[in-house]
Amino acid sequence: MVNTEASRRPKRVASLIKEALGRIFLREFQGSATGLITVTRVEMTADLQVAHVYLSFFGDVREDEVLALIEKRTGYLRKSIASEVKLKYNPTLIFSRDPATEYERRIDSLMERLKDNEK
Repeated sequence: MVNTEASRRPKRVASLIKEALGRIFLREFQGSATGLITVTRVEMTADLQVAHVYLSFFGDVREDEVLALIEKRTGYLRKSIASEVKLKYNPTLIFSRDPATEYERRIDSLMERLKDNEK
């Protein structure tokens, strides 16, 4: 029998980390150089040691540069999360672009092309 509490915990912790990072990004990283950064989802490993953080970027920014800035400040972000979310262990953060937003853009583009072809 699967322990339901153990299977729900990573999702609850991921949700707490997502909220905390969202607040931190609003406070610390929003600006003309970084555009709008959105935490689209967080996935935790079962042992809660690693958090995979997926981001989307809006605005006229170079996503690679903003992602590099975030990765450079990972230590600061981990400390900030530790002060907001009380956990036994502070997870390692791995940041990456959310592929879903690019997929959605591609679908929208294809839909527009279909509409144009029908006319």
